[in-house]
Amino acid sequence: MNPIVTVQEAVTAFEPWMEPTDAELDAIEREMPVILADVDLLDAQIVTLDRTPTELDERRIRRARRRALAARVALVNRAAGTRLSGGAA
Repeated sequence: MNPIVTVQEAVTAFEPWMEPTDAELDAIEREMPVILADVDLLDAQIVTLDRTPTELDERRIRRARRRALAARVALVNRAAGTRLSGGAA
């Protein structure tokens, strides 16, 4: 009998020792405001999938878009600030 290697790899691919590293967890935590803002935007868009959006729906989507964009800008600015620290000439 020949072992099926692909099944074995799929079963053992998620061993307990394969936990996220501290750096990966920190990156997720830094990106969490963006993730949550994107979830809010998706929620606002999903509400309008099966019906015509009302004025209230449109405002909710616009606000969610602005929050998502602001969260992304804040994340990029924080990342740029950490890279630029150390002073310029």
